[in-house]
Amino acid sequence: MTQRECYGTSKGFRQIGHIDIPGGGQIVVQGQYAYVGHLAPPHGTSILDISDPGNPRVVSHLEVPPGTHSHKVRVHGDLMLVNYESYGGVPGKAFQGGLKIFDVSDRTNPRQIGFFRAAGTGVHRFDFDGRYAYFSPEVEGYLGNIVMILDLQNPSRPAELSRWWLPGQWTAGGEEPTWEGIRHRCHHPLRHGDRLYVSYWHAGFVILDISDPTNPQLLSHLDWSPPYPCPTHTALPIPHPIMGRKILVVTDEEVIDRLADRPNAFMWTVDITEETRPIPIGTYRVPNDQPFNPAEWFGAHQPQEQVSGNTIFVTWFAGGLRAVDISDPYHLKEIGYFMPHPGKGESMVQSNDVFLDQQSGLIFLVDRLCGLDILEFTG
Repeated sequence: MTQRECYGTSKGFRQIGHIDIPGGGQIVVQGQYAYVGHLAPPHGTSILDISDPGNPRVVSHLEVPPGTHSHKVRVHGDLMLVNYESYGGVPGKAFQGGLKIFDVSDRTNPRQIGFFRAAGTGVHRFDFDGRYAYFSPEVEGYLGNIVMILDLQNPSRPAELSRWWLPGQWTAGGEEPTWEGIRHRCHHPLRHGDRLYVSYWHAGFVILDISDPTNPQLLSHLDWSPPYPCPTHTALPIPHPIMGRKILVVTDEEVIDRLADRPNAFMWTVDITEETRPIPIGTYRVPNDQPFNPAEWFGAHQPQEQVSGNTIFVTWFAGGLRAVDISDPYHLKEIGYFMPHPGKGESMVQSNDVFLDQQSGLIFLVDRLCGLDILEFTG
């Protein structure tokens, strides 16, 4: 059976609802609303009423200028943060990248109240805890995105609190990179407690001590690319011990910017019990993994970031959504999958982001081309 013949099949999942919306880069859920950052202009951010999960509906939609995408979103209370990043090549003169802050106390009418401007191509991914944003801006004088912590005590006047970068990025300070182009750059910071787990693209990931958020300190750095061809996308700490060990789930990303044509990107488990010496201990690949196809990516992307048990839901682009049991982190096991139908007007699936609403238990799956599925895991 070909991958496309698998579309519309599932194991361990039940579809609750669906809506065809423009392709999404990220979805987050808070209460009765879902927030989707879209991939391509003019679509920016949509807010959906999901009080009836079988019939989600858009209640407001923000657009972005040409050459801009706003594909990431975070919400805490009545504050919504979205990124502005260049899209489709070199930024034009009119482009303004950065992090925008909105008041969404009225979900039908988001109101911009702040904007932190970034240089170059703007801001990629970020995390937000209600007070601080942990994000990946481009900054004048640095090569590629770096780590920055932003203080949003006054959301209308966001202020830089601190920054961290990989040695070699601060070219204005005389540092010289040992890598090609911007392959070593901050991709996705995630905060857990007083630690920041930061994927660094073809430089692997770093663990930063942010017990003093004004002065992040490096605890460890692990890089497996090369020899593995795909860059590190997300480093997700598991908030509870498994088999007495502290575990980090790491996904590489299936991309064209790869060091070889195979294998496809996959998922790792890393033992970080001794966080200064992270050790890879397990891997997971989809059973019917296929060679890299630039026309239809098939490989790992993003795991759910809302973790309470030992099942991880992870998007796999053309491989849909996979459910992986990590209760034995040395031997990962697939226990379910959901292969959506392609969205309206599309011929393929590219599952991009997933959110587990721990209050309702529902799973929200967004496709980077078109469509949002609301699921229940029954496996």
